[in-house]
Amino acid sequence: MTPGSTLTIAFLLLPLTCGLEFVLNPTNLTVSLGLNAQIRCRLKGFTEPPSIIWVKDGEELRSADFINIHVGEDEFLSNIRLVDVQQTDMGWYWCVATVNGVHTNSKKAFLAVEGLPYITVQPQDTIVFKNTPFNLTCAAIGRPEPTEIVWMMGEVVVEGTRKESPSVLTLKGIETPTTFTCEARNSKGVAVSRTASVKVKVLPAKPIKVRVSDETAANVSISWTVTFDGFSKLQNCTAQVSDPNKVDARTKSNISFERTFSVPPYRYVISGLKPFTSYGVRLMCSNEVGQSEFTDWIHFQTSEAGPEVPERRTSWAPVIIGVLCAALTLISVLLVVYHIRRKEMQFGEAFGPISDGVGQMVQYRAGRVYNRRGAERIEATFDTLGISDALKQKLEDIFIHERQLELGRTLGRGEFGSVKEAYLKMEDGSTQRLAVKMLKTEINASGDIEEFLREAACMKEFNHPNVIKVIGVSLQSRAHRRLPVPMVLLPFMKHGDLRTYLVLSRLGDQPVDIPVPILLNFMIDIVKGMEYLSNKNFVHRDLATRNCMLDQDMRVCVADFGLSRKLYSGDYYRQGSTSKLPVKWIALESLADNVYTVHSDVWSFGVTMWEIAARGQTPYPGVENAEIYDYLIRGHRLKQPPDCTDELYKLMHKCWHTDPKLRPSFESLRISLEGLLLGLSTVAETEQHLYINLQEGAGATASNQGCSMACWEVDGQSADNMEVLAISDTADYRYVTAPLGFMEDRTEGTPANESEDPVQDGPLEDEVTINL
Repeated sequence: MTPGSTLTIAFLLLPLTCGLEFVLNPTNLTVSLGLNAQIRCRLKGFTEPPSIIWVKDGEELRSADFINIHVGEDEFLSNIRLVDVQQTDMGWYWCVATVNGVHTNSKKAFLAVEGLPYITVQPQDTIVFKNTPFNLTCAAIGRPEPTEIVWMMGEVVVEGTRKESPSVLTLKGIETPTTFTCEARNSKGVAVSRTASVKVKVLPAKPIKVRVSDETAANVSISWTVTFDGFSKLQNCTAQVSDPNKVDARTKSNISFERTFSVPPYRYVISGLKPFTSYGVRLMCSNEVGQSEFTDWIHFQTSEAGPEVPERRTSWAPVIIGVLCAALTLISVLLVVYHIRRKEMQFGEAFGPISDGVGQMVQYRAGRVYNRRGAERIEATFDTLGISDALKQKLEDIFIHERQLELGRTLGRGEFGSVKEAYLKMEDGSTQRLAVKMLKTEINASGDIEEFLREAACMKEFNHPNVIKVIGVSLQSRAHRRLPVPMVLLPFMKHGDLRTYLVLSRLGDQPVDIPVPILLNFMIDIVKGMEYLSNKNFVHRDLATRNCMLDQDMRVCVADFGLSRKLYSGDYYRQGSTSKLPVKWIALESLADNVYTVHSDVWSFGVTMWEIAARGQTPYPGVENAEIYDYLIRGHRLKQPPDCTDELYKLMHKCWHTDPKLRPSFESLRISLEGLLLGLSTVAETEQHLYINLQEGAGATASNQGCSMACWEVDGQSADNMEVLAISDTADYRYVTAPLGFMEDRTEGTPANESEDPVQDGPLEDEVTINL
C-alpha cells in the first residue's frame, strides 16, 4: 500500500462533537508476514451521513481497500482490508469521521507484523582514507523481537558484532577495497542487507592521451584524459613547459616554467610562448591524497609571427530573413491543405459538382450510427482482433464461445491482467471448473493481444502430467468496443502456486516444517516437466516457483509461459527501455546478451530448487535487482539454505556454472534428484509409518495398499489432530500432514468461520475428506 498525502494534524486533536461516538474502535493486531488483516471501526450518533477515511501514522490511506456500510439509521461501519501484509504496513491506524466540517477520531490501534526482520537502515557505500577509522550503520525491525545484527566483511563474519538493532560497526581502517553486509536475525529467519562497497582513496592515475593543438606564435592548447581519480575528486593539474635551447645552469634543467590550474575541464591554453620555437610539455594531476606521476614529454613548435589580418565579418541578417520567409510560406500552405483535408475526412465528399450550372448538390453519408435502445455488443471473433492468419488457424480448434462460460470471482490481479474463476458449460449439462486468464480491458495494442494468444497456441501442443495444458481460448465481447477481451482457459489449480504454498508453510499462523522428501518430490515434478519441454525444443525463460501450480493431488505443473510477469510484477526488473525481466532467476549470459537457451532454463531451475529448499524465500535477499549482474559476475552465488543437505546444494550449484554448456541437463538432474529421494526413503523405512485409508470420492484413487512412503509426523503431533493437505493419485503416494487451519489465510482476530483462502476472496472449497 502506498500512503497518500499527509493529513492536517490540527483537526485530529478535536474532541467528540455533535453527538458522534465510536462504539467500535480499531484494536491492536499481530499478523504474520504475507497474510491478510482487517481493521474495523463503527460510528453512531449523527444526523447526516458522515465521511469516513483511514489514517496510518498521520497520513491518509488513499489507495487502501476499505468499505463503509450504513448498518443502521444512525450507525456506520468502516472496514479496511490489508492484503499480503508486509513490514512496511506496520504502524498506527485509526478512523477519522467528518460531519459538517467537524472531524472526529477513533482510538488508535497498532498493527504489528511478524516475520523476517525488515531492514530500515541499509549500510551505505563509502570512500575512506587508507588505515583511517570509519563507521557503518545497520538497523532492522521485526516481530518477534529481539532482532540481532551480525556484520559480514566479504564472506567472513566480523567477530563481536552480534548485537541488537540498531548496530554501528566501527573499524580501525582498511588497506584495500572491501564489501560489507549486515544480517538481521530473529526467530522467523534472516534478512540480508544490500552490499555496501567501501573504497580506499589513493593517488590518481597519470593523465593519458595528451594532445597539443591550435599552435600560434605565442599560445598553444593542450587537452588530456583522466582515467582514474583515485576515488577522490581532482583538485588541480600542473603543466610543465621545457625549452631545449635554454638550460638553467644551477639546476641543470631546461624547464622554463610550470602552470597549475583547476580542473575540469581537462583542457588548458598555455600562453607567453616565443614564436617559431620548439617546446616540450608534460602533465600531472593532484587529489587530496597526493600527486600522480608526470606524463611523458610531448614536443611541439610555435608558428612564425606575422602581420595581423583583420577578421572579415559576414552579415547573416539577409540569410536569416530569407529562411524565415520561406518557413512562414511553407507553414501557410500546410495549414490550407490541412483545413481542406480535414473537411474531406469529416464529411466525405459532402459537396458534389455543379449539376445544372446554378447550385451545388449536397451528398452526405453518416459516419456513425447511434442505437438509442441500448448498448450494442459486437460479435467477438478472431477477425476483430487483427492477429495473424497463422495464429488464427492454430486457435480455431480450441476456440470456446463466451456463452459457454460463466465468470466468477477474481483469483488474482496484476499489472497487465487478471485471473478469474469460471465454469464451462458442457454439452451434457455438467460444468467444469476453470481458471481464466484475461488481459485488462484497457490493453488494446494488437501486439500485446497477439503475444498473449501466441502463448496459448504454444501451450495447446503440450501433453505431460507436469506441464499445464490449455483447455481453450475465448473472447469476451464489449459494448461499443471493436476489440474483445482475449481469455485463456486453464485447469483450476486448487492449491494455487507453489510459492504461496511454501511461504504459508513457513510464515502462516501455524507454521509447518514440510519434510525434505516432499520438497524433493516438488523438484522432481518440475524437472520432469522441464525435461519434456526441453525435448520439444521449448525454452521457458521464466521458470520459478510462482509459475509452478499445485493441483488437487499436490502434483506440481510447470505453467505460465510468458504470462506470469503480468501477475507477479514484483519479481521483475526493467532494464533500460526493455521489458520487465525476472533478473534474480535469469542466467548470467541472458542478463549480459539477452540470449535464452535450454541451459539458461537449467540456471533458473537451480534458483527454483533453492526457493523450494528455502521454503519460498526470495532469492538473493538484500541484493537489489539492479545489482544482480555485478553480484554474479564477481563469482557470488546463492548461499546454502538452512536444513539443505550438501548433496542437494551441490546439485543446485552445478546449475549456476558460468559456462552454460557445463551445466547439467534436465535428464541428469532428474536422475540425481530421484537418487537423493531414494536415499532418504531407504533411511525412512525404519521410521514410524502412518497409513491412510481413502474413501471413494475423496479426490484420490482408492488403494488398500497403504503408503509407499512414510507419512511424516510434524512437531511430534499425532494423526488425531492433523489434517491431510496433499494427496497424490500416482504410484508414489505423497502425504503432507499439517495442523488444522494451516491452509487458511485467516485474518488475525477474526473467528474461524470467517477465514479466507490465501489467494482467493471466498472460503475454501472442494476439501478432501479422509478417514484416519
